[in-house]
Amino acid sequence: MTDRCILVTGASRGIGRAIALRLAHDGFDIAVHCRSRRELADTVAAEIEALGRKARVLEFDVADRAACASAIEADIETHGAYHGVVCNAGITRDNAFPAMSGEEWDSVIHTNLDGFYNVLQPCVMPMVRRRKPGRIVTLASVSGLAGNRGQTNYSAAKAGIIGATKALALELAKREITVNCVAPGLVDTEMLPAEVVDEAMKMIPLRRVGRPEEVAAAVSYLISDDAAYVTRQVISVNGGML
Repeated sequence: MTDRCILVTGASRGIGRAIALRLAHDGFDIAVHCRSRRELADTVAAEIEALGRKARVLEFDVADRAACASAIEADIETHGAYHGVVCNAGITRDNAFPAMSGEEWDSVIHTNLDGFYNVLQPCVMPMVRRRKPGRIVTLASVSGLAGNRGQTNYSAAKAGIIGATKALALELAKREITVNCVAPGLVDTEMLPAEVVDEAMKMIPLRRVGRPEEVAAAVSYLISDDAAYVTRQVISVNGGML
């Protein structure tokens, strides 16, 4: 591996897969993370290698702090610190708040918000010790900016990611490690319930859902050298919803 490797969490499908492939196209080697369904991650890794880049697969649950630390520290020990990290892994467990179970709340917070700490905490100091510019990009959501009914858990987690991203950007700026956030709107992935599309379309001026590749393009910019003077920002990719 070169020292231009990007760890992309949740990279086996959807937006994460699109990000991994776009960054490989940009010339980066990729550490492809998955929680399960290893065969999908292996397929993404093969696609990256077909583009002429190197890839490896890391399998762990971002909600499991010990598992994150063990896998990431071992990977860094073997291959060196990452040039960048894209925190994309996330889940939804939608329900009206009065009916929302403790498990639905906790699982979303543990994966989406705690995952920020669990993944980045073992990554940051090795990135600092490289003494080179670095990149961190987190994935939030329009729900984290404006809230969304039936998603108090998801909205809380994504709003928390935005705040944590801005705070970490301040801490790492003097190290030339930029930290930014991409906040997608409705994107055509498995996480998008078909029943919400028609109603949601009324709120989207562009009158369509986004494509994973369009989110990946925003991440690509923030990872690139062109974004060296961009940090502590939230880029919305939402068709004009906000």
